[in-house]
Amino acid sequence: MNAFNSSTAGLPSTIPEYLEHLRRSLAGADPALVQDALYDAEEYLRSELAENPGKSEADVIVAVASSYGAPDEVADIYRDTEVKVQTALRPPAPPPRKSLLGQFFGVIAEPRTYGALFYMLLSLATGIFYFTWVVTGISLSAGLGVLIIGIPFVILYFGSVKMLSLVEGRIVETMLGERMPRRPLYGTRGQPLLERIKDLFIDPRTWATQLYFLMMLPLGILYFVVTVAGLTVSLSMIAAPIALLLGFGSHLYVDDIMVFGAAEPWLWPLTIVGGVLLLFATMHLVRLFGQMHGLLAKHMLVKTAQYN
Repeated sequence: MNAFNSSTAGLPSTIPEYLEHLRRSLAGADPALVQDALYDAEEYLRSELAENPGKSEADVIVAVASSYGAPDEVADIYRDTEVKVQTALRPPAPPPRKSLLGQFFGVIAEPRTYGALFYMLLSLATGIFYFTWVVTGISLSAGLGVLIIGIPFVILYFGSVKMLSLVEGRIVETMLGERMPRRPLYGTRGQPLLERIKDLFIDPRTWATQLYFLMMLPLGILYFVVTVAGLTVSLSMIAAPIALLLGFGSHLYVDDIMVFGAAEPWLWPLTIVGGVLLLFATMHLVRLFGQMHGLLAKHMLVKTAQYN
Protein backbone atom coordinates (compact mmCIF):
# COMPACT_ATOMS: atom_id res chain seq x y z
CA MET A 1 0.00 0.00 0.00
CA ASN A 2 1.40 3.42 -0.91
CA ALA A 3 2.06 5.95 1.84
CA PHE A 4 -0.58 8.55 2.46
CA ASN A 5 -0.47 11.44 4.91
CA SER A 6 -3.64 11.91 6.89
CA SER A 7 -4.69 13.70 9.97
CA THR A 8 -5.12 11.61 13.08
CA ALA A 9 -8.15 13.61 14.08
CA GLY A 10 -11.34 11.61 13.83
CA LEU A 11 -9.55 8.29 13.40
CA PRO A 12 -11.31 5.20 14.80
CA SER A 13 -9.96 4.00 18.13
CA THR A 14 -10.40 0.25 17.61
CA ILE A 15 -9.86 -2.14 14.72
CA PRO A 16 -13.58 -3.08 14.46
CA GLU A 17 -14.44 0.63 14.29
CA TYR A 18 -11.80 1.14 11.60
CA LEU A 19 -13.22 -1.74 9.55
CA GLU A 20 -16.77 -0.47 9.99
CA HIS A 21 -15.69 2.99 8.84
CA LEU A 22 -13.92 1.46 5.85
CA ARG A 23 -17.00 -0.58 4.99
CA ARG A 24 -19.17 2.54 5.05
CA SER A 25 -16.63 4.37 2.90
CA LEU A 26 -16.89 1.59 0.33
CA ALA A 27 -20.68 1.75 0.20
CA GLY A 28 -21.87 1.05 -3.32
CA ALA A 29 -18.69 -0.75 -4.32
CA ASP A 30 -18.65 -4.34 -5.52
CA PRO A 31 -19.24 -6.67 -2.50
CA ALA A 32 -16.23 -8.76 -3.54
CA LEU A 33 -14.03 -5.65 -3.49
CA VAL A 34 -15.38 -4.70 -0.05
CA GLN A 35 -14.58 -8.17 1.29
CA ASP A 36 -11.01 -7.99 -0.06
CA ALA A 37 -10.44 -4.48 1.31
CA LEU A 38 -11.71 -5.38 4.79
CA TYR A 39 -9.61 -8.53 4.88
CA ASP A 40 -6.43 -6.68 3.85
CA ALA A 41 -7.05 -3.87 6.34
CA GLU A 42 -7.70 -6.21 9.25
CA GLU A 43 -4.68 -8.35 8.39
CA TYR A 44 -2.42 -5.29 8.26
CA LEU A 45 -3.74 -3.69 11.45
CA ARG A 46 -3.63 -6.87 13.48
CA SER A 47 -0.11 -7.67 12.30
CA GLU A 48 0.98 -4.19 13.40
CA LEU A 49 -0.78 -4.70 16.73
CA ALA A 50 1.02 -8.03 17.22
CA GLU A 51 4.39 -6.40 16.47
CA ASN A 52 3.71 -3.65 19.04
CA PRO A 53 2.32 -5.43 22.10
CA GLY A 54 2.81 -2.39 24.30
CA LYS A 55 0.47 -0.21 22.23
CA SER A 56 -3.29 -0.04 22.26
CA GLU A 57 -5.40 -0.43 19.14
CA ALA A 58 -5.92 3.34 19.03
CA ASP A 59 -2.17 3.98 19.19
CA VAL A 60 -1.50 1.46 16.42
CA ILE A 61 -4.16 2.99 14.18
CA VAL A 62 -2.66 6.46 14.69
CA ALA A 63 0.83 5.11 14.00
CA VAL A 64 -0.11 3.42 10.73
CA ALA A 65 -2.39 6.21 9.52
CA SER A 66 0.45 7.82 7.59
CA SER A 67 1.55 4.56 5.93
CA TYR A 68 -1.67 2.63 5.44
CA GLY A 69 -4.16 5.48 5.46
CA ALA A 70 -7.39 6.49 7.13
CA PRO A 71 -10.50 4.50 6.16
CA ASP A 72 -11.66 7.10 3.62
CA GLU A 73 -8.22 7.17 1.99
CA VAL A 74 -7.99 3.40 1.87
CA ALA A 75 -11.43 3.21 0.27
CA ASP A 76 -10.37 5.67 -2.43
CA ILE A 77 -7.20 3.68 -3.06
CA TYR A 78 -9.12 0.45 -3.51
CA ARG A 79 -11.66 2.06 -5.82
CA ASP A 80 -8.91 3.52 -8.00
CA THR A 81 -6.88 0.31 -7.98
CA GLU A 82 -9.92 -1.76 -8.87
CA VAL A 83 -10.60 0.40 -11.92
CA LYS A 84 -6.99 0.06 -13.08
CA VAL A 85 -6.86 -3.69 -12.47
CA GLN A 86 -10.18 -4.37 -14.18
CA THR A 87 -9.12 -2.22 -17.12
CA ALA A 88 -5.85 -4.13 -17.42
CA LEU A 89 -7.44 -7.57 -17.06
CA ARG A 90 -10.51 -6.95 -19.16
CA PRO A 91 -10.14 -8.48 -22.63
CA PRO A 92 -10.24 -6.05 -25.56
CA ALA A 93 -13.80 -5.11 -26.35
CA PRO A 94 -14.89 -6.16 -29.85
CA PRO A 95 -15.93 -3.37 -32.20
CA PRO A 96 -19.59 -2.40 -31.72
CA ARG A 97 -21.95 -4.09 -34.11
CA LYS A 98 -25.24 -2.39 -34.89
CA SER A 99 -26.77 -4.90 -37.28
CA LEU A 100 -28.55 -7.99 -36.01
CA LEU A 101 -26.34 -10.21 -38.16
CA GLY A 102 -23.24 -8.56 -36.74
CA GLN A 103 -24.44 -9.08 -33.19
CA PHE A 104 -25.40 -12.68 -33.90
CA PHE A 105 -22.14 -13.74 -35.54
CA GLY A 106 -19.99 -11.41 -33.43
CA VAL A 107 -20.31 -13.68 -30.39
CA ILE A 108 -17.44 -15.75 -31.75
CA ALA A 109 -15.10 -12.75 -31.39
CA GLU A 110 -15.83 -12.25 -27.67
CA PRO A 111 -13.20 -13.81 -25.38
CA ARG A 112 -15.77 -14.27 -22.60
CA THR A 113 -17.67 -16.64 -24.87
CA TYR A 114 -14.82 -19.13 -24.77
CA GLY A 115 -14.36 -18.69 -21.03
CA ALA A 116 -18.04 -19.50 -20.55
CA LEU A 117 -17.70 -22.45 -22.93
CA PHE A 118 -14.85 -23.95 -20.92
CA TYR A 119 -16.77 -23.35 -17.69
CA MET A 120 -19.84 -25.15 -19.06
CA LEU A 121 -17.69 -28.16 -20.01
CA LEU A 122 -15.86 -28.11 -16.67
CA SER A 123 -19.02 -27.67 -14.62
CA LEU A 124 -19.96 -31.35 -14.80
CA ALA A 125 -16.71 -32.40 -13.10
CA THR A 126 -16.80 -29.59 -10.53
CA GLY A 127 -20.50 -30.18 -9.91
CA ILE A 128 -19.91 -33.85 -9.14
CA PHE A 129 -16.99 -32.99 -6.86
CA TYR A 130 -18.83 -30.25 -4.95
CA PHE A 131 -21.99 -32.34 -4.57
CA THR A 132 -20.04 -35.36 -3.34
CA TRP A 133 -18.00 -33.24 -0.96
CA VAL A 134 -21.06 -31.63 0.66
CA VAL A 135 -23.16 -34.79 0.86
CA THR A 136 -20.27 -36.77 2.32
CA GLY A 137 -19.29 -33.97 4.68
CA ILE A 138 -22.80 -33.40 6.00
CA SER A 139 -23.44 -37.13 6.40
CA LEU A 140 -20.21 -37.74 8.30
CA SER A 141 -20.70 -34.57 10.35
CA ALA A 142 -24.17 -35.68 11.38
CA GLY A 143 -22.87 -39.12 12.33
CA LEU A 144 -19.67 -38.04 14.06
CA GLY A 145 -20.88 -34.78 15.55
CA VAL A 146 -22.44 -36.54 18.51
CA LEU A 147 -19.01 -37.87 19.46
CA ILE A 148 -16.23 -35.79 20.97
CA ILE A 149 -13.74 -37.14 18.44
CA GLY A 150 -16.06 -36.08 15.63
CA ILE A 151 -16.16 -32.39 16.57
CA PRO A 152 -12.75 -31.60 14.97
CA PHE A 153 -13.94 -33.28 11.77
CA VAL A 154 -17.10 -31.15 11.68
CA ILE A 155 -15.05 -27.97 12.17
CA LEU A 156 -12.59 -28.98 9.45
CA TYR A 157 -15.42 -29.77 7.05
CA PHE A 158 -17.10 -26.38 7.51
CA GLY A 159 -13.73 -24.69 7.16
CA SER A 160 -13.13 -26.57 3.91
CA VAL A 161 -16.45 -25.29 2.57
CA LYS A 162 -15.21 -21.72 2.93
CA MET A 163 -11.93 -22.54 1.22
CA LEU A 164 -13.72 -24.26 -1.66
CA SER A 165 -15.94 -21.20 -1.94
CA LEU A 166 -12.84 -19.10 -2.51
CA VAL A 167 -11.55 -21.58 -5.12
CA GLU A 168 -14.86 -21.60 -6.97
CA GLY A 169 -14.87 -17.82 -6.89
CA ARG A 170 -11.49 -17.70 -8.61
CA ILE A 171 -12.74 -20.11 -11.30
CA VAL A 172 -15.88 -18.02 -11.83
CA GLU A 173 -13.94 -14.77 -12.07
CA THR A 174 -11.34 -16.20 -14.44
CA MET A 175 -13.74 -17.91 -16.82
CA LEU A 176 -16.96 -15.92 -16.51
CA GLY A 177 -15.54 -12.48 -15.77
CA GLU A 178 -17.66 -11.86 -12.65
CA ARG A 179 -15.70 -10.07 -9.91
CA MET A 180 -15.34 -12.46 -6.97
CA PRO A 181 -13.46 -12.24 -3.65
CA ARG A 182 -9.73 -12.82 -3.73
CA ARG A 183 -9.44 -12.97 0.04
CA PRO A 184 -11.28 -15.03 2.69
CA LEU A 185 -14.01 -13.51 4.81
CA TYR A 186 -12.93 -10.81 7.24
CA GLY A 187 -13.68 -10.10 10.87
CA THR A 188 -12.70 -13.33 12.63
CA ARG A 189 -9.01 -13.17 13.49
CA GLY A 190 -9.41 -10.88 16.47
CA GLN A 191 -12.04 -13.04 18.12
CA PRO A 192 -11.50 -15.89 20.59
CA LEU A 193 -11.28 -19.34 19.06
CA LEU A 194 -14.71 -20.41 20.26
CA GLU A 195 -16.29 -17.27 18.79
CA ARG A 196 -14.59 -17.95 15.46
CA ILE A 197 -15.90 -21.51 15.45
CA LYS A 198 -19.38 -20.25 16.35
CA ASP A 199 -19.31 -17.73 13.50
CA LEU A 200 -18.29 -20.52 11.14
CA PHE A 201 -21.57 -22.29 11.83
CA ILE A 202 -23.95 -19.33 12.07
CA ASP A 203 -22.59 -17.43 9.04
CA PRO A 204 -25.37 -17.54 6.39
CA ARG A 205 -22.73 -17.71 3.64
CA THR A 206 -21.49 -21.04 4.96
CA TRP A 207 -24.92 -22.55 4.36
CA ALA A 208 -25.50 -20.65 1.13
CA THR A 209 -22.21 -22.01 -0.17
CA GLN A 210 -23.25 -25.58 0.62
CA LEU A 211 -26.56 -25.02 -1.17
CA TYR A 212 -24.64 -23.61 -4.13
CA PHE A 213 -22.42 -26.70 -4.21
CA LEU A 214 -25.47 -28.98 -4.15
CA MET A 215 -27.04 -26.99 -6.99
CA MET A 216 -23.86 -27.32 -9.03
CA LEU A 217 -24.58 -30.98 -9.84
CA PRO A 218 -27.91 -30.44 -11.68
CA LEU A 219 -26.62 -27.19 -13.13
CA GLY A 220 -23.40 -28.86 -14.24
CA ILE A 221 -25.34 -31.64 -15.95
CA LEU A 222 -27.57 -29.07 -17.67
CA TYR A 223 -24.65 -26.92 -18.80
CA PHE A 224 -22.60 -29.89 -20.03
CA VAL A 225 -25.45 -31.63 -21.88
CA VAL A 226 -26.72 -28.50 -23.61
CA THR A 227 -23.22 -27.39 -24.60
CA VAL A 228 -22.04 -30.77 -25.86
CA ALA A 229 -25.31 -31.51 -27.65
CA GLY A 230 -25.35 -28.10 -29.34
CA LEU A 231 -21.74 -28.33 -30.45
CA THR A 232 -22.00 -31.96 -31.56
CA VAL A 233 -25.15 -31.54 -33.62
CA SER A 234 -24.06 -28.27 -35.23
CA LEU A 235 -20.57 -29.47 -36.11
CA SER A 236 -21.99 -32.76 -37.42
CA MET A 237 -24.39 -30.86 -39.67
CA ILE A 238 -21.49 -28.82 -41.02
CA ALA A 239 -19.13 -31.76 -41.49
CA ALA A 240 -21.57 -34.38 -42.86
CA PRO A 241 -22.16 -32.81 -46.32
CA ILE A 242 -18.43 -32.20 -46.66
CA ALA A 243 -17.77 -35.86 -45.80
CA LEU A 244 -20.34 -36.98 -48.37
CA LEU A 245 -18.78 -34.71 -50.96
CA LEU A 246 -15.37 -36.26 -50.31
CA GLY A 247 -16.80 -39.75 -50.63
CA PHE A 248 -16.83 -40.75 -46.95
CA GLY A 249 -20.07 -42.71 -46.76
CA SER A 250 -23.23 -42.40 -48.78
CA HIS A 251 -25.91 -41.28 -46.33
CA LEU A 252 -26.37 -39.08 -43.25
CA TYR A 253 -28.12 -40.77 -40.35
CA VAL A 254 -29.55 -39.19 -37.20
CA ASP A 255 -30.68 -41.70 -34.56
CA ASP A 256 -30.59 -44.48 -37.18
CA ILE A 257 -32.89 -42.44 -39.42
CA MET A 258 -31.54 -41.56 -42.84
CA VAL A 259 -31.79 -37.81 -43.40
CA PHE A 260 -30.24 -37.51 -46.84
CA GLY A 261 -27.51 -39.07 -48.92
CA ALA A 262 -25.24 -38.47 -51.87
CA ALA A 263 -28.27 -38.47 -54.18
CA GLU A 264 -29.66 -35.29 -52.59
CA PRO A 265 -26.82 -32.76 -53.01
CA TRP A 266 -29.29 -29.87 -53.01
CA LEU A 267 -29.77 -30.47 -49.27
CA TRP A 268 -26.08 -30.13 -48.48
CA PRO A 269 -25.89 -26.30 -48.47
CA LEU A 270 -29.02 -26.08 -46.35
CA THR A 271 -27.54 -28.51 -43.85
CA ILE A 272 -24.28 -26.55 -43.64
CA VAL A 273 -26.14 -23.26 -43.16
CA GLY A 274 -28.35 -24.83 -40.50
CA GLY A 275 -25.29 -26.20 -38.71
CA VAL A 276 -23.58 -22.80 -38.74
CA LEU A 277 -26.68 -21.08 -37.37
CA LEU A 278 -27.05 -23.73 -34.65
CA LEU A 279 -23.35 -23.37 -33.75
CA PHE A 280 -23.63 -19.63 -33.22
CA ALA A 281 -26.93 -20.03 -31.38
CA THR A 282 -25.20 -22.50 -29.05
CA MET A 283 -22.41 -20.00 -28.41
CA HIS A 284 -24.99 -17.34 -27.53
CA LEU A 285 -26.72 -19.75 -25.17
CA VAL A 286 -23.40 -20.64 -23.55
CA ARG A 287 -22.63 -16.95 -23.11
CA LEU A 288 -26.03 -16.40 -21.50
CA PHE A 289 -25.54 -19.36 -19.17
CA GLY A 290 -22.16 -17.92 -18.16
CA GLN A 291 -23.60 -14.51 -17.34
CA MET A 292 -26.47 -15.95 -15.33
CA HIS A 293 -24.23 -18.35 -13.43
CA GLY A 294 -21.78 -15.56 -12.60
CA LEU A 295 -24.60 -13.60 -11.00
CA LEU A 296 -25.77 -16.70 -9.11
CA ALA A 297 -22.27 -17.33 -7.75
CA LYS A 298 -21.93 -13.68 -6.77
CA HIS A 299 -25.22 -13.77 -4.89
CA MET A 300 -24.57 -17.00 -3.00
CA LEU A 301 -20.82 -16.93 -2.34
CA VAL A 302 -20.07 -13.28 -1.57
CA LYS A 303 -20.75 -11.82 1.85
CA THR A 304 -22.86 -8.68 1.62
CA ALA A 305 -23.91 -8.27 5.25
CA GLN A 306 -22.58 -5.42 7.34
CA TYR A 307 -19.45 -5.86 9.35
CA ASN A 308 -20.16 -6.68 12.95
